[in-house]
Amino acid sequence: MTEINLEILTPAKLTYSSNVKSVTVPGSIGSFQVLVNHAPLISTFEIGIIKVEVDNQKVEYFSTSGGTIEVLNNKIRILADSIESVDDLDIQRAKNAFERAKERIANKNTVKIDIQRAEAALARANNRINFYEKYFHLIQK
Repeated sequence: MTEINLEILTPAKLTYSSNVKSVTVPGSIGSFQVLVNHAPLISTFEIGIIKVEVDNQKVEYFSTSGGTIEVLNNKIRILADSIESVDDLDIQRAKNAFERAKERIANKNTVKIDIQRAEAALARANNRINFYEKYFHLIQK
């Protein structure tokens, strides 16, 4: 077998399903790659970019806010808190979320806020913006 079956699910739906060559996820202590015949694994992953090598010519990228990955018998199941491909990402919404989170953090002494929640929102929005800026050119063909 030279391919792995990949499913990416969110709480709302099955987002992606295909046979692939490899998957790289932003692990909690660094990115890691899953290839054919990988050892069984269950792990969490963080905010970042998921890279899916479909074949030798095609690579797909997704922005994620974290989740869990399970690898067993050449099947990968990613349970993502959220996931977006670059062509599905609403860049203006990401920029608005970034500005709102920055404002909340800046005003933390005058307004009662959950600072951890605001910092997490800032990190997610920043990841989405960086993802868009890095990979948007790939869909402009």
